[in-house]
Amino acid sequence: MMSPATTLASTARPTGQLASVSRVASRPRSSLVAACTASLHGGLHRNHRSKAPTSKASPKELEYLSNSSFELEGDLTTGPDYHIVQRNLALEIVRVTEAAALAAGKWQGKGDKNAADQAAVDMMRKVLNTIKMDGTIVIGEGEKDEAPMLYCGEHVGDGSYPQVDIAVDPLDGTSLTATGRDGAIAVIAVAERGALYDPGPCMYMEKLVVGPEVLPHSVSLKYSTKRNLMAVAEAQRKSISEVTAVILDRPRHEKLIQEVRDAGARIRLISDGDVAASIEVCRPDSSVDILLGVGGTPEGVISAAAMKCMGGTMQGRLWPRNDEERVKAVEQGYELEDILFVEDLCGGEQVFFAATGVTDGNLLEGVRYFGGGATTNSIVMRAESGTGESEPSVALPQSFRVVMLSARVETVETREAERKAETDLAVTIRKNIY
Repeated sequence: MMSPATTLASTARPTGQLASVSRVASRPRSSLVAACTASLHGGLHRNHRSKAPTSKASPKELEYLSNSSFELEGDLTTGPDYHIVQRNLALEIVRVTEAAALAAGKWQGKGDKNAADQAAVDMMRKVLNTIKMDGTIVIGEGEKDEAPMLYCGEHVGDGSYPQVDIAVDPLDGTSLTATGRDGAIAVIAVAERGALYDPGPCMYMEKLVVGPEVLPHSVSLKYSTKRNLMAVAEAQRKSISEVTAVILDRPRHEKLIQEVRDAGARIRLISDGDVAASIEVCRPDSSVDILLGVGGTPEGVISAAAMKCMGGTMQGRLWPRNDEERVKAVEQGYELEDILFVEDLCGGEQVFFAATGVTDGNLLEGVRYFGGGATTNSIVMRAESGTGESEPSVALPQSFRVVMLSARVETVETREAERKAETDLAVTIRKNIY
């Protein structure tokens, strides 16, 4: 059985042009890739019927559709009746994370986390501006006066339809990359305008993440740690001693770690990278069952986008670091005791998520460099409410669909050109000799 989020490997060319997911999809495909590609272009299944739009398309939408090309497979006379074929931004934003990962990966183990982060930011912004969209950074590298690029409120894309909000973490795991440790990724989430949560001055939040098999109402940040662990154990039909909780290794979590130990559960401590950890929790073959503790709010919003795609449960609660941050949050109208659910953090129907490994990890492999290019390992997801169908081999809630594609592109053009040049040279030499 395939996992709800199938990884994708692509190859970067020496010229810097990325062999992205969309590039893979345009080549000759196997039956699996062809079936996945059909899903990527609006779910073109024989037995699927899309609902007709309830309102007329705006002039800007019509212009966008008339200028766009869509690959439709099958006999259109007997196929689905589509008024508007929806575009899958996940296949385009994965180029963004690939570019960021390739840039940051060159700084692995060199001890300069700022340089690694800046390299990822520069390349991510460059590729973002090539995508046909009117995007606004909602979760970025900080406020405008704090970050020169990818700051909150910055407009990216070419300004055309659609209008979207964007949450980015060009390098989730700067310290991991600088020290050469596992688990660093480049990640991005895109949703329709106004769908992503703005955390305001609160940069941290309490988090609880469990997989799709756990009933959402059976866990809560209001419950004790032991009660939440017991709920996970019951849902997964194992003893609490076999449940593994993943927690950031921070001094603030000393009490939480002791509570987990007292309950009898296992623990996996991570130094950074709770976005990847959140996704791991939702995978059916994962070695971790629940994520607990306080982490970054930006990472929480991005994780919520992934949870919406995978059907997982996530809860968050703002966690001010000091009195000054608390006062600012209250003055701006934030209810610090409220629990935020997935729909609060990432609403809307059109949500896209992509991540690419920078260093090796349990979720994704890191960048592999070879003579003439590099290989990346990425994951792309799409949550589409009410119109999608999932592949038969994937266990997902009916209201969500994960767009999957598993393919690998080998970069051979350069080597073939080199061999041809060597052959031509050898023939020329022989002619001169004889």
